[in-house]
Amino acid sequence: MGNKLRVGIVAGEASGDILGSGLIKALQARFPEIEVEGIGGDLMIAAGCHSLYPMERLSVMGLVEVLGRLRELMGIRKHLVRHFIATQPDVFIGIDSPDFTLNLEGKLRAAGIATVHYVSPSVWAWRRKRVFKILKTTDLMLTLFPFEARFYQQHDMPVQFVGHPLANMISLEPDQQAARTGLNLPADAKLVAIMPGSRGGELKYLAEPFLDTAGWLAQRHPQLQFVMPAANQTRFDQLRVLLDEKYPQLNVKLILQRSREVMAAADAILMASGTATLEAMLLKKPMVVAYRMAPLSYKILSRLVKSAHISLPNLLADEALVPEILQDDVTPAILGPAVEQALRDSEQGSPLKERFTAIHKQLRQDADQGAAEAIIQLLQQRGYKPIPETD
Repeated sequence: MGNKLRVGIVAGEASGDILGSGLIKALQARFPEIEVEGIGGDLMIAAGCHSLYPMERLSVMGLVEVLGRLRELMGIRKHLVRHFIATQPDVFIGIDSPDFTLNLEGKLRAAGIATVHYVSPSVWAWRRKRVFKILKTTDLMLTLFPFEARFYQQHDMPVQFVGHPLANMISLEPDQQAARTGLNLPADAKLVAIMPGSRGGELKYLAEPFLDTAGWLAQRHPQLQFVMPAANQTRFDQLRVLLDEKYPQLNVKLILQRSREVMAAADAILMASGTATLEAMLLKKPMVVAYRMAPLSYKILSRLVKSAHISLPNLLADEALVPEILQDDVTPAILGPAVEQALRDSEQGSPLKERFTAIHKQLRQDADQGAAEAIIQLLQQRGYKPIPETD
């Protein structure tokens, strides 16, 4: 190991690019002579990463799509293994994308390279035996959530909870009125955000039940207004057609992207389970979380999942702070009253905001610096010198 820190790093999707760029900048502050190469997106490249392949080549969703690209993905991975074994970076960091990066970490670790995995796979929820693979492939796990770190500690896996970058990006006291002004929404209306998800499969199973629920609510509360963000132009067009053809009487404002602003502007949110529930919690919004999938998929998955909760607010609190409504229960008769309760919870004095604020503070750890510090400690344990002094 020389004076110049040399880092191999691979991120496979946009969220990993954000994490990777912040981590690279935090390491650069300690190691001005750092060299970083691997695979990253625009943000990581701007931070100084030399990307050997376009990150988009790894951004594959769905089993069929992966099978169609399997030969290319395996070829990229084999080349990365050869490259990093030849160049011997001081540390290799795989960011999320575990199906691609964990195997890569295992090959490099066997060749004597220190390996770090940033963002835990959901081993605490299902496929728990993957933890034994991780023990063999990875020297250090960096987790975004404290309950993940506790799971690894139970298996004697070196782990560091570093917090979630979103907790630093989102204010502890979000400005609802500023969000409404920015979106040209009325300042004093009771507003419900309808968020059936960003993927086609989610819209297929949730868009109509969610809009049926909006209709149910509008009949009982004519003053309610509804706003729905669309993840991209394709989803916008898809939802526009659905609204025009099936819900012409429903007053829903459809907005392209800007989902965080929409959530900040809302009084309550009806939403698909997913990472957006974390943003909703950080924005201190009462929510109703729902999920539906193909019946066979649900039957299989429900037997595999070991977690008592599916939404991040409930997982973080280890209790049912927000309702989770699944599969056949995703109907206006069940969703509607739950949204009514969420609207009541949005009023002053609700204990939900206090709980969300406490979790927000727990996650606000400055993840970039925490991840960099944990990696430096790993390097120290492996005899890397010199370690720069902190200010």
